[in-house]
Amino acid sequence: MIPNYKITMVRDGSVPVRTCTIKAPEDAIPILQSYLKGLDREAFVAIALTTRNTPLGIHTVALGSLDSCIVHPREVFKFAILANAGALLCAHNHPSGDTTPSEDDLKLSKRLKECGDLLGIEVIDHLIIAPDGDYTSLKAKGLI
Repeated sequence: MIPNYKITMVRDGSVPVRTCTIKAPEDAIPILQSYLKGLDREAFVAIALTTRNTPLGIHTVALGSLDSCIVHPREVFKFAILANAGALLCAHNHPSGDTTPSEDDLKLSKRLKECGDLLGIEVIDHLIIAPDGDYTSLKAKGLI
């Protein structure tokens, strides 16, 4: 007997910010700040977007420790596929306040971009957010 599965996505609340079109990193910062507020450890999140860059939803892909978070592309794109996303904006916080990307951040961004290209889901940016609102856009720095 082969099991038959039904795949569904369940809404788990809402982020208290106005929905907008994400055309630049600055457009996503209020959403991410609200969502990541008060975290004392790293969290990697993804915002699924329509083909017109309107947010479909946000998902915490992984929670880590004070200075690291293990993320696998499979988990990132599972959410994007279930949300029927045309694009994806990825982000994670640095509780230390230093938004300088680590070597692991750069490797992950490159891998996510490659996976997205394969799946037809554009990774439009990877943002690193500090608790004070400072951020680094890997796309703006030419790193993705």
